[in-house]
Parts: sequence; C-alpha cells; structure tokens
Amino acid sequence: MPNNPLGASRPTPPGTAAPAAGSDGQPLKQQTDIARAAALIADPSRARMLKCLADGRALPASALAGEAGVGAATASAHLAKLVGAGFVTVARQGRHRYYRLAGPDVGAALEALALIAPPLPLTSLKQSNRTKALYRSRSCYDHLAGQLGVGLMRSLLERGVLTGYDGIHRAEQAVRDRPASYGHDVRYRLTAAGREHLRELGVDADRLPPRRPAIRYCVDWSERRHHLAGGLGAVLTSRLFELGWVRRGAGPRVVHLTDSGAEGVERAFGLVLPHQ
Repeated sequence: MPNNPLGASRPTPPGTAAPAAGSDGQPLKQQTDIARAAALIADPSRARMLKCLADGRALPASALAGEAGVGAATASAHLAKLVGAGFVTVARQGRHRYYRLAGPDVGAALEALALIAPPLPLTSLKQSNRTKALYRSRSCYDHLAGQLGVGLMRSLLERGVLTGYDGIHRAEQAVRDRPASYGHDVRYRLTAAGREHLRELGVDADRLPPRRPAIRYCVDWSERRHHLAGGLGAVLTSRLFELGWVRRGAGPRVVHLTDSGAEGVERAFGLVLPHQ
C-alpha cells in the first residue's frame, strides 16, 4: 500500500483550496486530513458501498443502493460525497451511471482498515458462510487474495515463474511491510522461463497495464503471506476469469474457484486447493 493511501496524492476535491506555495513557488507539503477521510467511510451505508466496489468493478447506483439497504435518493447523496472526495469515480452509459473505486490505493486502504476494524457479529449462517468464503478466495481490488491468492503466489515461486523471495511474511523481520498493505521489503522478478509459461496460459507479460508497477505484492491480511498484485497480478486474474477458472460470488469481493479452475490451476501451476 502507498504510504498515504487516502492522502494528498489524490486530486484536490471540489471546494477545497489549492495547496499553498512556498517562496520558491513550489507547493508546500501538506498534512493529510485523516479525520475527513475517516468520517466519509464511517457512515455504514457508504462503508457497505465501498466494500461492494472493492473488487474493482463498476456498478450502477441501483446495485449499490440495494447492497447498502437504502433508497435511490439516499444512495445518490452518499455516492455524490464519495465522488467529491475522490474515493469513487462515475461514468455515464446511456441512462445509467456506473461507479467504481478511484484506484487501487482506495482498495488497499479499505484492506488496511479491515485489519484493525472490530468484526461484525455473525447473526446468520449466510454471514458465516460469506466470511469463510472471503478467507478462502477474494479479490483485492483487481487481483486475487485469500488462500487462493497466496497459494497461487506460492506456486509461481515454486515453479520458477517468479523469483526474489519465498512469499512468507515474517513480522519479526519486516521493516516496512505490514498486513493488508502493498509490500516494500523485497522485490520479485519475472523469470524468462516464467514469461514463456504465462504466455502459454494466454498472459502476455509484455502487455501489462501502463502507469503502474508490473510486479508488486500485498501482505495478505488473513493469510499473513504474499499475494501477487501490480499489473501482472491484474492481468493474470483477468485471464483466470476469461478461462472460467474463477467466478464472482454473490457477496462483494467473494471469488470462487470453479471445478474446471481447480483442474486448470493444478495443471498449469501445480496448485491443489480444497474443493469450494
């Protein structure tokens, strides 16, 4: 996670004064308004909307209203605040408006908050099953996390697709790495053999999303291991969806490994996971 996931690197929200300049004409470094960011997220309805968007998809206001359990007018007011703060972006398609998180920084910040937030009480079997599903496999913005994510990372290392470290988070040795954050302490690299292996799967490592690191890792908050992020993590995850090896669950961020996916990841990466 960037050092300031909710801070000054984001565009200045409407109605906010531009940064003051020093004698050299350069903008002065500003402290971040954590209280304002926290207040926006603190509303239960807005928090549920953000959690629903945390898998990187664009969703219509009606779907977000349903997830938050509020009416259309109330949802519109909440979304306007999130857009104004730069947490969410909106695009119009025909008569509908679609909302998505402004970027992976916001998703990473939500992951970090989930680490320190008290657990919601489980009041039904449905909630219990959804919690177990999140631990098993989930999306972390646009890449895979949970047992599936860290298992895939482990297999990539064992197969020599990636090199640089062993994928284990050791809290007592960590310098900057913390759970639910982008990692900084080690550097993974894609091997030449790994590049060819991924190409056989339909992943072209030479055509990754621009303006973002090709290979990053997150310290998984539930597994305390590394899962693959960055451009390569996003493209690989997208490919697994295209192949039908993973599918989205009914709850926000829940991802399921399909029967064909279980066979596929075992064949491609030697990864064997419990049946979902």
